[in-house]
Amino acid sequence: MQFTSFLENGHLTVALTGEIDHHCAKHYIQSIAGKIEAYTPDVCILDFQDVTFVDSSGIAVVINALRSMSQIEGKLVLTGICAQPMRVFRASGIDKLVEIKEAVR
Repeated sequence: MQFTSFLENGHLTVALTGEIDHHCAKHYIQSIAGKIEAYTPDVCILDFQDVTFVDSSGIAVVINALRSMSQIEGKLVLTGICAQPMRVFRASGIDKLVEIKEAVR
């Protein structure tokens, strides 16, 4: 479990990797919240391009990022989501709360 992040023109991009389950979700939640608090971006983009699996813990990562961005009146965007995580997000209704964009490749 690792991720990279960068800030450009008020957009914080966080590229997540691997499987997001209960083993790593707490770390992701804390790290993303810390980045949002430190940089106060206008937009936070969670890039799921290299994520192969999510369960309900992945939903918690997204919801917590959404809360953090709402507190600073920013926007959360998800991108690069492959089939399995997309099924989980659609089943949970995340796709109705957060904008989902296709990855730019």
